[in-house]
Amino acid sequence: MSTAVERFDDKARETFDRIGHTEVHVGELLRHRVYTRFLHWMVALFFFLALFSGFGIYLPWLFRWFTPIFGGGPLARAMHPWFGLGFVIFFGLQTLNWIKPMTWTQADSRWMRNIKQTVGGKEKMDPPDTGFFNGGQKLQFWEIVAGSILYLITGIILWIGADTFGRWTVAVSYVLHDLSALVMLGGIFIHIYLSTIGEPGTFHAMTRGTVSEAWAWTFHPAWYKEITGRNPEQACEEARRRGEFSK
Repeated sequence: MSTAVERFDDKARETFDRIGHTEVHVGELLRHRVYTRFLHWMVALFFFLALFSGFGIYLPWLFRWFTPIFGGGPLARAMHPWFGLGFVIFFGLQTLNWIKPMTWTQADSRWMRNIKQTVGGKEKMDPPDTGFFNGGQKLQFWEIVAGSILYLITGIILWIGADTFGRWTVAVSYVLHDLSALVMLGGIFIHIYLSTIGEPGTFHAMTRGTVSEAWAWTFHPAWYKEITGRNPEQACEEARRRGEFSK
């Protein structure tokens, strides 16, 4: 029996599939449906709007050139908490969308122990039990979950102000709010690198919603096997013999 979260998520997926379209070509697999891609880009949009407006507010001596983008300092200050709220709302929906595949497993622990070989390119394929998301992706996801909660709590305190929460609480919230932003920004840089240069083809999954079979068996072999029923190593070897895959 499905839960209320699963029913909501399924309904949202169906609704967005009627609005958008994902075309899967020969040699490709469906990775992310329209609803997932929509949430991903809304999260990214509101994160950077909150980030840039926040930099202009809290570090005006360094980032004052951000504030004109939002119509000046006072307007940037007024819009910043709404950008942050938009980020938290859309990431909350993204969490519901990904809560099941982001559940930590023993395979993820093994992936993390093998991270140097995997990320460093010493292994031509990720560990065979790597599913829809690997341990690194899940670790970053839960880091953003924790950061979002901290964002929300400290953001509400800063929004309402010292008259309600007191000067010390507001002062501490400033520090925690800024630190959580910097930590998440570092994670975003890693995410951008891995989705473009680090794992070529990943960006395609969030634009068109599909990935090549070669990408799937290379980076997520257990997911490839689950979707196709084929052995990823065997599929890789067959493609190599046909000259379709160089690794």
